[in-house]
Amino acid sequence: MIKKTKVLIVVGGTGGHVLPGCNLAEHLKKDYDVKVVTDKRGQQFIKQFKDLDILTLPSSPIIKSNIFTILYSFLFIFFSILRSLIFLTFNRPSVIFGMGGYASFPICVAGAILRIKFVIYENNLIIGKTNKYLLPITRKVLVSFKELEGIPKKFNGKIIEIGNIIKKEIINIPKKKTNIPFQKINLLILGGSQAAKTFAQILPNIFSECVNQGIDLRIYQQCLPNQNEELKQFYQKKDIEFQIFNFSENIIDYFLKANLAITRSGSSILAELTNANIPFISVPLPSSADNHQLKNANYYKRKKLAFLIEEVDLKNNLLYLIKEIYKNNLILDEIIKNQSQYSDKNVYNNIDKILKELRYK
Repeated sequence: MIKKTKVLIVVGGTGGHVLPGCNLAEHLKKDYDVKVVTDKRGQQFIKQFKDLDILTLPSSPIIKSNIFTILYSFLFIFFSILRSLIFLTFNRPSVIFGMGGYASFPICVAGAILRIKFVIYENNLIIGKTNKYLLPITRKVLVSFKELEGIPKKFNGKIIEIGNIIKKEIINIPKKKTNIPFQKINLLILGGSQAAKTFAQILPNIFSECVNQGIDLRIYQQCLPNQNEELKQFYQKKDIEFQIFNFSENIIDYFLKANLAITRSGSSILAELTNANIPFISVPLPSSADNHQLKNANYYKRKKLAFLIEEVDLKNNLLYLIKEIYKNNLILDEIIKNQSQYSDKNVYNNIDKILKELRYK
């Protein structure tokens, strides 16, 4: 039996880091011995990936509340690096992929100390803090977009644009046809846990006003399990067609039903909707680190791939936009045509090529 080359994929604790890492692992596991490492926060996003070899290691950001928390954070990170050194000594991979997030920092630093080749991946439009710290020691910086901000010019030679690491099933969804009028807006509401909470509080009343003004809506809303009953009762009372679903369910089924979406502005979900040719209204998370979600949303708006409404403007602007779309379906046609010109179909071929080069250098 031929022994497979070992690859380690280390991901931070948010969906924006975990999901691309697990998508990458799913792609590589046929030809490589792949392990995924995350922290406790990342466990909630990994449940759907049942056939991956997943390990959990503790991690912590730098907590700047006071001098004691800062010292504790540095000590914790130091011991995390020591633990990572021990782990890598006994489970030495040929290549490490750092997917971003502070959970990836100790293992990437330990990998550099042990002279293990590692690369980092950044899918936002501004480089994350952890990846920025790793720039001097990484072999390559794999990016979704060449327009990435925040990388000093001296590291430009490390940058390789590969595209967005999203599910192959979404990349291969059949392209939507244009110039097909619709009588009902099938509206898909997406987002992580913070978005689910906020959207469940703000959006239903706006949808109710849409229906009062004669707009025919069908709602597919992703929410937290403890929001199911409240949303169900609201939509039933307002006589609005709806379907409530939670994060464990197959999102592709809902992609096939929707002709418009409302979403937070994490890089992965924006790429998925674009590849699926679903026009969307991007609502950036106001508290996102370095305001990266607003940068992501502005990029898609500039490229005429999506609409943008900031959270503070939802109550004033969302009803107007939905009304305009309902009156004139061609508004969405332009978005779909632009999205049809974009595809991440080459992302996995790009990764295969880079990994092959790393193995033999």
